[in-house]
Amino acid sequence: MIKPVLTVVAAAIVSPMGEILLSRRPEGKSMAGMWEFPGGKMEANESPEQALQRELLEEIGIKAKTHTMTPAAFASHAYEDFHLLMPLFLVKEWTNDPVPLEGQLLQWFKLSKIDTASMPPPDGPLVDRIREMIKPIP
Repeated sequence: MIKPVLTVVAAAIVSPMGEILLSRRPEGKSMAGMWEFPGGKMEANESPEQALQRELLEEIGIKAKTHTMTPAAFASHAYEDFHLLMPLFLVKEWTNDPVPLEGQLLQWFKLSKIDTASMPPPDGPLVDRIREMIKPIP
């Protein structure tokens, strides 16, 4: 059976201290309680960068600065009903403070502690790639 492909975009938002912002999925959504990179579904005629800017503004109230959105990795994961493709961008500059606008929790994680966060299958493997790309401040 050929599964439909769902493309979502996600951001590893990196603080000046090298911490990563994760969003905890709220009750009532699939995979409730799991921590994930903020982002969401691409709409028709959007580039991944445009979709990510829109999703970050809608979901956590920040405006990512386009020149700091660096493609980092992508996940490809087969779920039962669809196949997920998820490009992940590093975001190092933005305006506004992140706030939870969709009933989720937000938390900054040190890279050394991010493995303690229960993450959906596509998100977890991307952590090692992020570690390779950024150097936390000791």
